[in-house]
Amino acid sequence: MPALLGDSRFTIINPYEPGISPEESFERRRQSLLADLFIAGSNAVTEDGKLVNLDGTGNRIGSINFGPRNVVVIVGRNKLVADLEAAMYRVKNSAAPINAMRLDKKTPCATTSFCQDCSSPDRICNFWSITEKSFPKQRIKVIIINEDLGF
Repeated sequence: MPALLGDSRFTIINPYEPGISPEESFERRRQSLLADLFIAGSNAVTEDGKLVNLDGTGNRIGSINFGPRNVVVIVGRNKLVADLEAAMYRVKNSAAPINAMRLDKKTPCATTSFCQDCSSPDRICNFWSITEKSFPKQRIKVIIINEDLGF
Protein backbone atom coordinates (compact mmCIF):
# COMPACT_ATOMS: atom_id res chain seq x y z
CA MET A 1 0.00 0.00 0.00
CA PRO A 2 1.33 3.46 -0.81
CA ALA A 3 3.07 5.55 1.82
CA LEU A 4 1.64 8.98 2.57
CA LEU A 5 3.52 11.51 0.45
CA GLY A 6 6.50 9.18 0.24
CA ASP A 7 6.80 8.88 4.03
CA SER A 8 7.27 5.21 4.90
CA ARG A 9 6.02 5.83 8.48
CA PHE A 10 2.45 5.96 7.15
CA THR A 11 0.38 3.29 5.46
CA ILE A 12 -2.91 4.09 3.78
CA ILE A 13 -5.46 1.30 3.94
CA ASN A 14 -7.77 1.80 0.96
CA PRO A 15 -10.51 -0.84 0.77
CA TYR A 16 -11.85 0.76 -2.42
CA GLU A 17 -8.65 0.62 -4.47
CA PRO A 18 -9.52 -0.20 -8.09
CA GLY A 19 -8.59 -3.70 -9.16
CA ILE A 20 -8.51 -5.42 -5.77
CA SER A 21 -10.66 -8.47 -5.13
CA PRO A 22 -13.78 -8.36 -2.95
CA GLU A 23 -11.91 -10.52 -0.43
CA GLU A 24 -9.00 -8.04 -0.29
CA SER A 25 -11.45 -5.14 0.07
CA PHE A 26 -13.14 -6.90 3.00
CA GLU A 27 -9.78 -7.67 4.65
CA ARG A 28 -8.71 -4.03 4.34
CA ARG A 29 -11.95 -2.97 6.00
CA ARG A 30 -11.11 -5.27 8.90
CA GLN A 31 -7.57 -3.86 9.09
CA SER A 32 -8.93 -0.32 9.33
CA LEU A 33 -10.41 -1.15 12.75
CA LEU A 34 -6.86 -1.02 14.15
CA ALA A 35 -5.72 2.14 12.37
CA ASP A 36 -4.21 5.07 14.21
CA LEU A 37 -6.37 7.43 12.13
CA PHE A 38 -9.70 6.64 10.46
CA ILE A 39 -11.26 9.19 8.11
CA ALA A 40 -14.92 8.84 7.21
CA GLY A 41 -18.08 10.69 6.32
CA SER A 42 -21.45 10.55 8.00
CA ASN A 43 -24.95 10.18 6.59
CA ALA A 44 -26.33 12.91 8.87
CA VAL A 45 -25.38 15.15 11.77
CA THR A 46 -28.08 16.52 14.06
CA GLU A 47 -28.10 20.07 15.40
CA ASP A 48 -27.15 18.74 18.83
CA GLY A 49 -24.15 16.87 17.39
CA LYS A 50 -25.29 13.27 16.96
CA LEU A 51 -23.76 11.32 14.06
CA VAL A 52 -26.36 9.12 12.35
CA ASN A 53 -25.17 6.40 9.99
CA LEU A 54 -26.57 3.39 8.16
CA ASP A 55 -24.10 0.86 6.74
CA GLY A 56 -24.17 -2.24 4.61
CA THR A 57 -21.30 -4.11 6.26
CA GLY A 58 -20.84 -2.00 9.39
CA ASN A 59 -17.15 -1.32 8.88
CA ARG A 60 -17.55 2.46 8.89
CA ILE A 61 -19.74 2.66 11.96
CA GLY A 62 -17.61 0.03 13.68
CA SER A 63 -14.51 2.12 13.10
CA ILE A 64 -16.18 5.38 14.09
CA ASN A 65 -17.45 3.91 17.35
CA PHE A 66 -14.53 1.68 18.34
CA GLY A 67 -11.08 0.67 17.20
CA PRO A 68 -8.99 3.38 15.59
CA ARG A 69 -7.16 5.66 18.01
CA ASN A 70 -8.39 8.80 16.23
CA VAL A 71 -11.40 9.37 13.99
CA VAL A 72 -12.05 12.35 11.73
CA VAL A 73 -15.56 12.62 10.30
CA ILE A 74 -15.87 15.09 7.42
CA VAL A 75 -19.35 16.24 6.42
CA GLY A 76 -20.82 18.83 4.11
CA ARG A 77 -23.54 21.26 5.15
CA ASN A 78 -26.08 19.13 3.26
CA LYS A 79 -25.77 16.48 5.99
CA LEU A 80 -26.89 18.83 8.79
CA VAL A 81 -30.41 18.12 10.06
CA ALA A 82 -32.57 19.27 12.95
CA ASP A 83 -32.97 16.03 14.93
CA LEU A 84 -32.88 12.23 14.89
CA GLU A 85 -36.18 11.93 13.02
CA ALA A 86 -34.90 14.21 10.25
CA ALA A 87 -31.58 12.33 10.22
CA MET A 88 -33.22 8.96 9.73
CA TYR A 89 -35.49 10.35 7.04
CA ARG A 90 -32.47 11.85 5.24
CA VAL A 91 -30.53 8.58 5.43
CA LYS A 92 -33.39 6.37 4.20
CA ASN A 93 -34.74 8.69 1.51
CA SER A 94 -31.63 10.41 0.22
CA ALA A 95 -28.29 8.82 1.14
CA ALA A 96 -29.25 5.14 0.95
CA PRO A 97 -31.08 5.18 -2.40
CA ILE A 98 -28.34 7.25 -4.05
CA ASN A 99 -25.66 4.92 -2.71
CA ALA A 100 -27.61 1.86 -3.87
CA MET A 101 -27.74 3.41 -7.35
CA ARG A 102 -24.05 4.35 -7.26
CA LEU A 103 -23.11 0.81 -6.25
CA ASP A 104 -25.44 -0.69 -8.90
CA LYS A 105 -27.38 -2.64 -6.28
CA LYS A 106 -30.52 -4.54 -7.23
CA THR A 107 -32.80 -3.00 -4.62
CA PRO A 108 -36.21 -1.33 -4.85
CA CYS A 109 -34.74 2.02 -3.72
CA ALA A 110 -32.24 1.98 -6.59
CA THR A 111 -35.27 2.01 -8.92
CA THR A 112 -37.75 4.19 -7.00
CA SER A 113 -35.29 6.59 -5.27
CA PHE A 114 -36.86 6.06 -1.85
CA CYS A 115 -36.58 3.42 0.86
CA GLN A 116 -39.03 0.56 0.88
CA ASP A 117 -37.46 -1.37 3.79
CA CYS A 118 -36.61 -4.20 1.41
CA SER A 119 -35.29 -7.69 2.00
CA SER A 120 -33.16 -7.69 -1.15
CA PRO A 121 -29.91 -9.71 -1.03
CA ASP A 122 -28.24 -6.50 -2.32
CA ARG A 123 -29.63 -4.43 0.57
CA ILE A 124 -27.10 -1.88 1.87
CA CYS A 125 -29.18 -0.84 4.91
CA ASN A 126 -28.12 -3.31 7.57
CA PHE A 127 -26.52 -1.52 10.53
CA TRP A 128 -27.72 1.70 12.19
CA SER A 129 -25.51 3.75 14.47
CA ILE A 130 -26.23 6.88 16.47
CA THR A 131 -23.07 8.30 17.99
CA GLU A 132 -23.90 10.77 20.73
CA LYS A 133 -20.50 11.28 22.29
CA SER A 134 -16.84 10.42 21.80
CA PHE A 135 -15.15 7.94 24.10
CA PRO A 136 -12.42 8.41 25.00
CA LYS A 137 -13.05 12.14 25.04
CA GLN A 138 -11.95 13.91 21.82
CA ARG A 139 -11.21 10.64 19.98
CA ILE A 140 -13.78 11.62 17.33
CA LYS A 141 -13.42 14.98 15.59
CA VAL A 142 -16.12 16.29 13.24
CA ILE A 143 -15.24 18.76 10.49
CA ILE A 144 -18.17 20.50 8.82
CA ILE A 145 -17.44 21.95 5.38
CA ASN A 146 -19.63 24.83 4.18
CA GLU A 147 -20.37 23.05 0.89
CA ASP A 148 -22.68 20.27 -0.19
CA LEU A 149 -20.53 17.13 -0.11
CA GLY A 150 -21.45 13.53 -0.79
CA PHE A 151 -24.83 11.91 -0.46
